[in-house]
Amino acid sequence: MDSSDHDVLTALESDAARVLEAHIAVADGWQPHEYVPWDAGRNFAFLGGEDWSPEQVSLSDVEVLAATVGVLLADNLPEYHRDLAFALRANDTWWKLIGRWTAEENRHAIVLRNYLMTTRAVDPVELERIRVEHMTTGYRSPSLHAVHILAKFALDEQAATVRHRRSADVSEDALLSAIFDRIATDDALQAELFAALVAAALEHDADGTVVAVADAVDSFSLPSVDLPGRGNSTALLAEAGLYDEAVQTEQVVRPLLEKWGIFDLDGLGDDAAAARDRLRSAVGVS
Repeated sequence: MDSSDHDVLTALESDAARVLEAHIAVADGWQPHEYVPWDAGRNFAFLGGEDWSPEQVSLSDVEVLAATVGVLLADNLPEYHRDLAFALRANDTWWKLIGRWTAEENRHAIVLRNYLMTTRAVDPVELERIRVEHMTTGYRSPSLHAVHILAKFALDEQAATVRHRRSADVSEDALLSAIFDRIATDDALQAELFAALVAAALEHDADGTVVAVADAVDSFSLPSVDLPGRGNSTALLAEAGLYDEAVQTEQVVRPLLEKWGIFDLDGLGDDAAAARDRLRSAVGVS
């Protein structure tokens, strides 16, 4: 770990403990199994039942897309956990925070996968094949400093909130809509957790944090997967009206910058002031 990162994490340790305690106090310990229509499920051929076929699908293409992307991104959780854990491995407080976030995220994969399997909304063989390919390929990101990672995860969770809320709004399946809405509620609380840590970092080092936020915004994009025969999930989500660059700017980046009061900070050094100008340009603020 970079010595400056160690110093930042040590300085923010009490804030991390406070933020985690506040998060746990308001987070709902909901149960994934309660959202799954188990009575709709039946055995596949391996156990004497019937294998999946396209006519069994009752969801729209947009609903299938939203649910498939959701479960694949959640299934890739070990990659994101590793990215976060590697940088924030300073002490027990940070480990508890990472562990809590990981456990909450895993529920999203559990509930979506169980729903998709019981309702036969997708081809289970294809979904598993894509999952294995996605996990095998993994993802690459540059080595980031601690505050940059906190800002990145605030953006990630804010984006997930928006994507799942919009998916809930367009779904005509009441149960799937409820699942998307339930996941979005988690995402919003997780976004608040990481946003609060960035806010604490601003109190500790405004200049360094503004630069980190600008770098995170510059490099930020929604995690994506390639769906064989359909294309890249980012393009498909945009075509479906669920998430695109305009949505990202107005509903993800701008609200976080306003929450952090980036444009109201006084006394910034030259590098931080230049970084703030980049942020102004990114969201169209004069």
